[in-house]
Amino acid sequence: MNFKLVFLSICFPLILFSQKGNTFKIKTIAFYNVENLFDIENDSLTFDDDRTPQGKDHWTTERYSRKIDNIAKVISDIGSSQISTSPDVLGLCEVENLKVLEDLVNHPRLQKMDYRILHFDSPDERGIDVALIYKHGSFLPTSFQSRRLLLQNDDGERDYTRDQLVVGGLLDDEQIYFIVNHWPSRSGGAERSKPNRLAAAALNKRIIDSIVKQDVSAKIISMGDLNDDPVDDSLKKILKTKGMKNGLEENDLYNPMEKLFKKGIGSLAYRDQWNLFDQMYFTSNFLNSKDGYQFWKANVFTAPYLFTKKGNYKGYPFRTYAGGSYTGGYSDHFPVYLYLIKPVQ
Repeated sequence: MNFKLVFLSICFPLILFSQKGNTFKIKTIAFYNVENLFDIENDSLTFDDDRTPQGKDHWTTERYSRKIDNIAKVISDIGSSQISTSPDVLGLCEVENLKVLEDLVNHPRLQKMDYRILHFDSPDERGIDVALIYKHGSFLPTSFQSRRLLLQNDDGERDYTRDQLVVGGLLDDEQIYFIVNHWPSRSGGAERSKPNRLAAAALNKRIIDSIVKQDVSAKIISMGDLNDDPVDDSLKKILKTKGMKNGLEENDLYNPMEKLFKKGIGSLAYRDQWNLFDQMYFTSNFLNSKDGYQFWKANVFTAPYLFTKKGNYKGYPFRTYAGGSYTGGYSDHFPVYLYLIKPVQ
């Protein structure tokens, strides 16, 4: 199994904030569906023909460069309402390959952040993958693997989709696990495609259970574009996520996005309805353990520049293409993020 790990080097200052007389370290963990971040080259092994200069989207070097500029700007701003730096750990989906990730982390806005890359090539037919980027000064990976989701279509043939990326490592000196997801889409209808997302949730649960089996106190954060809302069966019946902090038991999964969703907050819009497909949920020990990093709060990143300002899609996420036309925006999804805090001794 191939993997790519890219190294740079720089040191970061300790990020601190104060609340009620106490001083805390703070880390931002985020996820972003970057909407088809493709290079301009035609890959003969995948269906990426539209995203080439000669393809339907007329995907040129200029448009690609603008896309990289846009995504780098968003990443540099995520979580900046509390701290003046970009996320320490960031899951990504809809990235084509290692090259686009290298171009992204080497962008002038991000280069000084010293992001490293963890990426595996998935078997997805369109050639899109998930990845994790992280600040070298904040996180040290100790294990990483790609877990394959095996699906079949209606004809009994293999339905190729994205893997789930599993990364363990040290956030400062504390062992934490991250899982990056991009579950099967709702193509063909939500109900018809539902079994595929239930299968993705079941795989995610097996991964979490296997980690907990080795370490009952493991802290795990799973994130991704799930193509389901926090109240759908994949979350509530398969993963059994909880949206309330009260009554959580050991190794329950807490989903802070459920509360946001019930308030009407979303990360993408379709036919004048908001969905919160982009989610982050985690083991309950981020709420009730006395040591290490603890969950503080989560949100959807909705900077004003991320909204479409006019036309039929006014108020929707400002995407790269809309209605078949190039618009030069950011993504059809908003990023999501959470803060982890730890008291300074």
